[in-house]
Amino acid sequence: MAAPKKVLLSSPPDGGWGWMIVVGCFFVTICTRAVTRCISIFFVEFQTYFAQDYARTAWIHSITDCATMLCAPFGSLISNHVSCQVGIMLGGLLASAGLILSSFATSLEHLYFSLGVLTGVGFALCYSPAIAMVGKYFNKRKALAYGIAMSGSGIGTFILAPVVQLLIEQFSWRGALLILGGFVLNLCVCGALMRPIALMEDRKSPPEFLEQEYVSEAQKQDLKQFSICSPLIKAWSHECLCCCSWQEYNFLLMPDFMVLAVSVLFMAYGCSPLFVYLVPYALNVGVSHQQAAFLMSILGVIDIIGNITFGWLTDRRCLKKYRHVCYIFAVGMDGLCYLFLPILQSFPLLVPFSFTFGYFDGAYVTLIPVVTADVVGIGSLSTALGVVYFLHAIPYLVSPPFAGWLVDTTESYTASFVLCGFSMIFSSALLCFAKLAKKIKKSHLRSLARDTDTKQQIWTNGAIAYSVSRELNQQDGEILATEANSYSNR
Repeated sequence: MAAPKKVLLSSPPDGGWGWMIVVGCFFVTICTRAVTRCISIFFVEFQTYFAQDYARTAWIHSITDCATMLCAPFGSLISNHVSCQVGIMLGGLLASAGLILSSFATSLEHLYFSLGVLTGVGFALCYSPAIAMVGKYFNKRKALAYGIAMSGSGIGTFILAPVVQLLIEQFSWRGALLILGGFVLNLCVCGALMRPIALMEDRKSPPEFLEQEYVSEAQKQDLKQFSICSPLIKAWSHECLCCCSWQEYNFLLMPDFMVLAVSVLFMAYGCSPLFVYLVPYALNVGVSHQQAAFLMSILGVIDIIGNITFGWLTDRRCLKKYRHVCYIFAVGMDGLCYLFLPILQSFPLLVPFSFTFGYFDGAYVTLIPVVTADVVGIGSLSTALGVVYFLHAIPYLVSPPFAGWLVDTTESYTASFVLCGFSMIFSSALLCFAKLAKKIKKSHLRSLARDTDTKQQIWTNGAIAYSVSRELNQQDGEILATEANSYSNR
């Protein structure tokens, strides 16, 4: 395959081929996030077939989510230094192989590796590079573009949830996984759409890199001596040093990014268990299998509305500077929904819950890359998104099994859902307090600057008055001396 030529642009085009990138990212989110959500429909089938408890069965979904997020920086690395197209195509092949191998599973441990690790790593190579590519093509309409692209998760869940349930009934869980393995191969087609683009702000040549202050003289000398061996080694060494340079990860010490990272940990802990336990919880309170799958479909379709409406609204001029506040509000609302879930024990009551939770879930998922871009800038977006999704990994790994352990121990879902709700509310509150603290600090600095300007003005005025009075006194002295001389002459 011939290497695609990158077009150097001064700013994102905000259209053109960018809409094809949005379409590609849309189908990537269907094949990754929607398929991951639909794994919860297999939960009862796996639990019954292998005769295991909630906690052990929940590890399958946890490992898939954890591997997807844990390997997100690796996906960003391949996208930045090889090609976004190659990364997504390779990820599609790995994910498909994992699902196909899962259809031949003979134990939960087999599923942990094939459906958890292999499929999760494949999804990781696709997810964050595709999302970052949308940010490179859009600036003014970034939130809308992300809203459309991320709505693939909701549309995919809406369509796939009843389809997967039907496939399980017709072909058993093995046949359903085999068909999903073929479906996920469409990621290779999505990868082919990801035409690379180069922007002025993230273009940096190796000579420019060597001139930077953060590169020590010893590194420069070693690089020059090592590069004498051959032009190929020289190019490789420049590239490796650039990859490992601090410049690529300097956003990690930004206070705003550090607060966002901590809040993401609590948000990720809260959001994951619902997609694992909504169907089992609905079945536990007497809802039929088809109605339980329909609840997942409702979550999916309302997720789409949240994606697109929040994306469109936060692109409006009046709300553009309040994107951070909209993100905080959406996460907090999902936390409140969790707190009410244990008292909703019938299908008519679970339907409005699915509407509300799905809407705000779609809203904050759309705004994660937008808020990240606002914090770190477009140049570091791919790497920063890799780190943000990496931070999802441990909560995604821990929260569903821990929630399952709470269900097994208490024989109730209440403790699990309440803990998840408070976790998301804390995430929202943390960002809110950080924003308030930053605003107070800014106002304090403004008042200090104003006081300093006032003092400088007073000092300047005093100095001018002193110099004027001194000059006047000097002139008065000269006049008196002149008069005394004239008097003595007389």
